[in-house]
Amino acid sequence: MPIRTTIILDDYIYEKLVEESIRRYGSVRAILRVVNELLRKSLVPEDELIKLIYSEKLAEIDIRDFEEFCSKQSRRFEDR
Repeated sequence: MPIRTTIILDDYIYEKLVEESIRRYGSVRAILRVVNELLRKSLVPEDELIKLIYSEKLAEIDIRDFEEFCSKQSRRFEDR
C-alpha cells in the first residue's frame, strides 16, 4: 500500500530528478515515479545481499584448503 510522505531535496537533486522524469516520461509530473524507481533499485540489492549472506550454504570449504588456494593464486600473479 503506498504511503504519502514529504521529502526535502537539495536543489541539485531536484533538478536531476526533473531532468530524468522528462527524459523517461516526457513530463515533470512523473517525478514521483522516477523517485520510486530509483529508491527501489538502490534498496533491493542490499536486501538480496543480506538474503545471500544468511541463506543456507551449498558448499563447505576447509580453511586450510582455502589458504592453500590463495597461496597458489598469489604465486601465479607474482610469476607474471
